[in-house]
Amino acid sequence: MSRRRHLATAAAMPLQELERWLQERAERRPVATSIATLDGYVAAIVAGPVSISPLDWICPLLAVDADAFNHGGTPEFAAISAVARHHNDISNTLSTAPHRFQPMHQRKPNGDVDARPWCEGFHAAMQLRLLAWAPLLDLSNVNHGLLLPILLHCVDDHGRPLLGPARKGRETEEFLRNAHTDIPTVVEAMGQYWMPTRYARAG
Repeated sequence: MSRRRHLATAAAMPLQELERWLQERAERRPVATSIATLDGYVAAIVAGPVSISPLDWICPLLAVDADAFNHGGTPEFAAISAVARHHNDISNTLSTAPHRFQPMHQRKPNGDVDARPWCEGFHAAMQLRLLAWAPLLDLSNVNHGLLLPILLHCVDDHGRPLLGPARKGRETEEFLRNAHTDIPTVVEAMGQYWMPTRYARAG
């Protein structure tokens, strides 16, 4: 049994409890302090260009040490198990029923979808192997558009839009408001795009 599958079969923390647990350890600077950010991060791990060791992506996500993987029965191990299970759930959905994949977005006070936390989680996972993502970051690649519905919600280290300032106007506002609806489709397409090279590397 693989490490990830073993973790997923252990006693996993419910996602609602996991979110509270992450918020309580915010001073440790986990990548995610919300389930929306965690969900986006894990989706990028599943649909990304290379397979990554669970240690390499779960440790920064939860702000845990590698040794936490060796001690069952702790809150850290229950959180790790929850993430491993969520990874497997997303992987199974994208493999067997991609039309059912839905990002776990937050909502704004007015009820609109707030896609930024999910997209920032996805972008954070990209940073782990940014060189491998380079083909889709190349503006001359016709498939670069797969990243746009995600990256347009992200900001750089200075809080500036990652893709530059948006044009003013009602059309831009409408586009930004509805761009999140394309995310399920582009995540599935990215998984398909990377599949030949990802499995060639794994082999």
